[in-house]
Order: sequence, then C-alpha cells, then structure tokens
Amino acid sequence: MSSIQQLPTHNISFTTFKLNGFHDLGEWRPILFFPYLLIFLLSTTSNSILIFLLISQKALHSPMFVLIGLMAVVDLCWPVIFVPNMLLSFLFNWNGISLLGCLIQMFCLHCVGTFQSTLLLWMALDRFFAICRPLYYHKYMQMPNFLKFIIVPVIRNVILITTMVSLAGKLQFCITNVIDHCFCEHMALVQLACGDISINNLIGLLTAFLIPTGDFVFITVSYIIIFSSVIKSGKAHLKAINTCVTHVLVITSTSLSYRIRNNFSSNSRTFISTMYTLFPSCFNPIIYGVRTKEIRQQLLKFFNRGCTLCTSGAGPKP
Repeated sequence: MSSIQQLPTHNISFTTFKLNGFHDLGEWRPILFFPYLLIFLLSTTSNSILIFLLISQKALHSPMFVLIGLMAVVDLCWPVIFVPNMLLSFLFNWNGISLLGCLIQMFCLHCVGTFQSTLLLWMALDRFFAICRPLYYHKYMQMPNFLKFIIVPVIRNVILITTMVSLAGKLQFCITNVIDHCFCEHMALVQLACGDISINNLIGLLTAFLIPTGDFVFITVSYIIIFSSVIKSGKAHLKAINTCVTHVLVITSTSLSYRIRNNFSSNSRTFISTMYTLFPSCFNPIIYGVRTKEIRQQLLKFFNRGCTLCTSGAGPKP
C-alpha cells in the first residue's frame, strides 16, 4: 500500500502499520487461511453451543456454571478480535492497520486475556468454598456477595491495561512500521518506537506480574488447599474434585503455551502466540462438556429431545 512506508526515519512517526506475521512463508502464506478458518469455526461453534446450553437449561444456573458460561463468552470473543483480519491478510494480503486500530485491538486482546485469567481464579475460589467450606458456599457465592470478589480484579485489569495501552499510544514510531506478528501485541508495537521505552517495559512487566502471574499464584494456593482437604477427607469429595481437574488442565495448557514462546524463529513465535489464544478457545468448551458431568448430561438430554422432535415431526400425519 502506498500509505505504508517501510523505510526508517527519525522525522516522522508512523500512524499506519503492516502486520507481517508468517512473512517468511512467502507464496505459501495463503495456505494458512484454511487451517485457521477451521479452528475459528470450531471455536465459535463449540462456544456458541455451550453458551446456549448454559442459558437454556435451568439445571445449569448455578455459580459454577455461570463462570463456565463467562469463560465460553471470553473464548468466543477472543478469536473474533483478530482472526477475521488475519484471514483476510492470508487471502488478500490486507495487512495494513492504523495506530488507533492497533491500540484498540491491543486493548481488547489484553482485556479479554486478563479476564480469562481472572475467571480461572474465580473458578478456583468457587471450588474452594464448595469443597473446603461447603457450609459457607451459598453465603459467599450468591451473586450480590460474589460480585464483591470479582469487582476488584476487574478494576485492577482495566486500570493496568488502559495505562499500558495509553503509554504505548504516546510513543513515536520512527524505526519501521512493520509489526512481525498477525495482531497488535504490546511489545511487538512498543519495540518499534525510537524513543525511551523503559517505562513501557516496566508497565508491561508489572501488568504481567500483577494479573496472570498474581492470579496463577492464588490459583495454585487454592488448589493445594483443595487437594489437601480431599486427601484428608478420603473419598468424600472425589466427585467434586473432578471439576478442579478440568480447571487445572485448562490452566496448565494456557500457561505452558504462553511461556514457551521464546527461543524460536519468527514464524514459530507467531504460530505459538496465535495458538495461545485459539487453543483454549477451541478446547475449553470440549473439555468442560466432556469432563463436567452436569453439562454432559444436559447436552445429551438436549440432543435426545431434538432427535425425538425430528422423529415425531417426520412421521405420518393423520
């Protein structure tokens, strides 16, 4: 595009950027359209089904399933923020994005990502009260009281992400306007600045420490207490801990996929970074649907009723 300049200059701050993820693939790059489209369709379909099931089935209207429903909403929204634009880039080489569009995409991606981390913390809290403090479960997990637990982490997330994105928007970008990624990630944009970015690095590290790392520490402590309680009580809580195992699987997959991004080629880093977002979005609803007994039962009932209606409707009419 004529509006996108790729030559470095110290006189002009770029306001338009080029998302150049997987550029090393050259003419093979459009082939990526098909696997990413399939993953995107799997994610949107599975999460939509799970959300519909949780809303339509009254038996699933408990705090734990509300949290699973919120997780499905997050998993539905996260790929929508960047995958359609990425697919157009693969197919038509539409790589351009304005600085404002980049900042908005960055804000949405980081907000949704931190909200997912916080949701996993709330799920650990739900399981803690259900297993270790069952007499207090309904008292603390009722919606009015539960909101008190969630408002502080949400405010924390919004303040830190807003600060991080605002500081990134004030930078002067004069090194290059080529972002070696498929979406606007904070450090991918900040490293293109020609001025001092030490404060941006500090805020980025602080955000990572106070949100995902902080949540992970509390989640780990919660599950250590939960597993210790289950071991001491014998088999009394073995059924309840099944949901905990599901949560631990989700936490482990998302944490590992995020932390193994270093020491790889540009294409490998971009692939792992996109999978960090898409992998949980695809498999969270499948994991919860298969491993959570109540959801599995309601899903089977729903499909059985659907099959019964189809069969009765297709039969001979008097």
